[in-house]
This record gives sequence, C-alpha cells and structure tokens, in this order.
Amino acid sequence: MSDNAAAENMVYAENLVKIYKTSEIEVVALQGLDLVVRHGELMAIIGNSGSGKSTLLNIIGGLDIPSAGRIEVAGMDLVKFTDKDFIRYRRETVGFVWQNVARNLVPYLNALENVEIPMFLAGAADRRARSKELLELVGLPHRMYAKLGELSGGEQQRVAIAIGMANLPKLILADEPSGNVDSATAATIFQAFRSVNTRYGVTVIIVTHDRRISRAVDRVVAIRDGRTSSEFIRKSVKAEELARIGSISDTEPQDTHEELAVLDRAGRLQLPREYLEALGLTGQNKIKVELEGDRIVLLPPRPEAEKQSDGGAS
Repeated sequence: MSDNAAAENMVYAENLVKIYKTSEIEVVALQGLDLVVRHGELMAIIGNSGSGKSTLLNIIGGLDIPSAGRIEVAGMDLVKFTDKDFIRYRRETVGFVWQNVARNLVPYLNALENVEIPMFLAGAADRRARSKELLELVGLPHRMYAKLGELSGGEQQRVAIAIGMANLPKLILADEPSGNVDSATAATIFQAFRSVNTRYGVTVIIVTHDRRISRAVDRVVAIRDGRTSSEFIRKSVKAEELARIGSISDTEPQDTHEELAVLDRAGRLQLPREYLEALGLTGQNKIKVELEGDRIVLLPPRPEAEKQSDGGAS
C-alpha cells in the first residue's frame, strides 16, 4: 500500500512482528501481521488466548513497540515516536477502555468526576458540560453521582467508555469490555460503543475472545498464531435488522456476516481449522495446489507422494 493510502486509514499495520525475549525463551507474539482499519469504523479483533490480539492492541495504543514492521495511526508513524510523542499520543489521539475497572475508575469519585479527570489533566474547558453529555450518551444520565461501589459491572464499563471519550480522541481501544458480564449487559455496553461511534465519528476497535460481538459491529478480524486469519464482513440486511445491532443473545442466528479468509502480502493464507480437520490435515502436512480456471484448489497429497517427500517408505 502507498504512503498516501496508509495515511487515509486510521490504523495501518504492515508485516508487524513482536518478539518477547528473556534469558531462557523467545516468544513470537506477532508473525508478520497486516491490518487496515478505516476512519470512523466500528470493528472488533477476536482470537483465543495467546493469539496476539492483546499485543496488537498494546502496539496500536502506544503501550508497546513492534520488533519489526510498520504501524501508523491517524497518519502518524509510531515506530519513530519518542517517549514524549507517546505521552501526547495517549493523551490526545487514543482513548482506552479496560476490562479491569480498577484501570478505568477512581473508586472514591462519582461517575461525573471520573469522566472529568482526563479533561482536567488536559486543561480542557467546559468539563462538567461535556461529562454530562457523555454520560447521557452512554445511557447513564441517572447515575452521574453514583460511585464505583454503587454501579453494576455494565454501568462501570459504560462510565469507562465515557472516560475514554473525555478528550474526544480519534480512536477508542477496548480490551475485553464484556468479559465479566452476561449477554444482556454486554448488549448495553456494545450499544454504548455504537452511540459514541455514531455521535462523534470516533474509530472503535474492540479486542475480545467473544465471537458474539459480531452482532454488534460491522467487521470482525480474526487473529490466529500472530497473523490475521479471516474477516467477518456484515452482509446487506434490512433496516429492521440493523436496528437490532447490539443484541448478542446466544440464541440468535449468527448469519449476518460472511467469513472471508485473508491472503497477506506474502501470499500466506490461514485456512479455517475445521476445514483442515475435515481433510485430516494436521501438524506439518503438505498439500497440493492446483489452478482450475479462475479457482485455486487445495488438495490433500496422495499417500505415496507423502512417503516420497519424507525419503521413502519406512
């Protein structure tokens, strides 16, 4: 992608690598990951524990730096940032919503005062008016003066969304915001993200392991083994269905999205695990690739071909 094209997107990551090293082991968290997030998009990144999704979130948020590759946010090259640049970036460009409420809220302050803190630190004017507006937007006009212990888990997370929006950032990053709540409460949290996304045009990236989130966003990127493996894109649906966005009941059909495999710039492709298991392809199996008209066909190798590639029969 050209430099101009990269600048036109909110997030642009190319061949992103992150390696954690200790004296005894080396862990590769990201293995050449590519990702593009458009301005104003409401999307999610899903993956199992250890897939690399939290590492990616930390890099986008300026909390970690990649070992290799390119990462730009709002046209800024994070790889070239100084410590002062990162401090300014985290204060002005990006807002955070953490799963652990202790990282979001000060327990001895009420909801309104909590939302005001980031604005006070940034020297913003009209702090009280904006705080009230944000709490109303996330559906908590009646809980403005409640303290942490008086708020439910879902209410705490919605206050956290208002806090993340306090300085009107360009990007909101949410780490497992529905991890400790039930489906109904999760729906109210995701509706709050939808509200701030619509009202302010802020880009929202939600990182989670919960696949139910596909009901609440327009695009889901799945990460496996440190790379983007597939995307779920919202199909064209009727207006009444769109009005139900945010409902993520376990009993509702999950047919609003189409899954697409991601072919990266090096030509690598991660196939759905259930497809590989159906063909008996596990571990280090080799596959046969054929071109048939306008299709690429993947076939399991013949048993004799596998024996020959391994040096002959035992």
